[in-house]
Amino acid sequence: MRLPTRRRPVQGDQTVMRLAQSASGRRSLVLHLVIVLVLLATAQGFDGSTHTVNHWIVLVIYAVCSICLGIADWREAYRGQRLEYGGTDPETSADPEWLAWTATLLNAGVALFLVVEHMLVGAVETGETATAVSRLPAFLLLLQTGLSMRVLHTAVFACLVSLAWGGTILLVLVDPDSALLGPHVTLAEEVPGLLTFMAASLVVIDGVRRLRSAVTTALRMERERTALARFVPTRVVGDLESPGVETVRSRHACLFALDLRGFSAFTRAHAQEEVVRALLDVRALTHETVTEHGGIVDKYVGDGILAQFVTGRPQAQAHAALACGRAILMRLATLNEERAREGRPILRITMALHCGEVLVGVFDDGHRAEFTVLGQAMNTLARIESQAKAQNLRLAVSNTFLQLLGPAVRSELTLTPMPPSDCEDTRDLTLFAVSWPEAQRQPQRVPAAWGSGIGGL
Repeated sequence: MRLPTRRRPVQGDQTVMRLAQSASGRRSLVLHLVIVLVLLATAQGFDGSTHTVNHWIVLVIYAVCSICLGIADWREAYRGQRLEYGGTDPETSADPEWLAWTATLLNAGVALFLVVEHMLVGAVETGETATAVSRLPAFLLLLQTGLSMRVLHTAVFACLVSLAWGGTILLVLVDPDSALLGPHVTLAEEVPGLLTFMAASLVVIDGVRRLRSAVTTALRMERERTALARFVPTRVVGDLESPGVETVRSRHACLFALDLRGFSAFTRAHAQEEVVRALLDVRALTHETVTEHGGIVDKYVGDGILAQFVTGRPQAQAHAALACGRAILMRLATLNEERAREGRPILRITMALHCGEVLVGVFDDGHRAEFTVLGQAMNTLARIESQAKAQNLRLAVSNTFLQLLGPAVRSELTLTPMPPSDCEDTRDLTLFAVSWPEAQRQPQRVPAAWGSGIGGL
């Protein structure tokens, strides 16, 4: 089962897209220069224009403006890179959209000028060459606008050029005797040219829309994958994100809880520095051990630690969780030896293991994202941990968890049933205190009244 999570506000997607667009700043400058050179080179050829002075003036103005806009766009790209690496908040930085709109309108202006000028003045000779020269900028600038990955800008450019081109053709059709078309310019050539440009515009706009969606999705997923890596070990990120990190899924998990025994009394009896050091020692030890065994530390709650084993088959999860618990006990014994040599109080813990179906994923309410698990099994785990702590145990597990271990593994454990619980969440569960037959450095106290046996396993 997959449950959708609430998407973050759209501003986040806009920021991602803005960073993607700013990354093309240097390429945008180079492309502006290439187009200017193409226009100037083609203007060297004789196109039959009687307005050669106007033609050159327009091209020079366009060249100067394009270079200025390209440099400004490059600077915005540099600013965008600074934002990406921890600079000012993109939402409060200067908006580069005015640069994009200025470039779009400038491109549309020069494209429609060249097309309309050619149609109204026309070519005296070499009509095909002049036609190609007049149309080439429109297609080049269409592609250049599309590469900015701005769908609206590309559509506006295409509409302006198409309207000017089509309006000129319509003007000639309304008054065919006006001799508005220049020599060697016919509607038989211009109408197909306009239709070709419109078809190309539709293809480019659709391509830009698809490219924008793909790039935005890819960048967002990469950002979320990076964020997910903050919560979970790198080697399990791929398994958790396989259907998409935005999906909260129901899956089986083995759940782990750890609590420091007597921590309230410990805080009253020792200085703050000693309390903090003890807490950090246990957290570091637990986090390292859980991670080594393929688990995920979910959160720290006071002196408690919650972790999950959510990857692999249920049996593999259970084996990893049990091995993790045993490793923590061994490492804690070593840590306590070091603390004893330093004259520091030893630390005692209680651990609980349970399993079940839970909701796993990144829960995002639009303001804060958190990787965690939810479900009835988590509530049951808390009850098991509380009962184990009350009985001064080091490790307690549910019969549901033990069933995943198999007879061979269970036979290696010393299992002592815990007394029935009055709690509704654990009333139907058989709980066991767990130890290992070999000598333990810190024996686990088990009340004699509990009896023996493993009850139904």
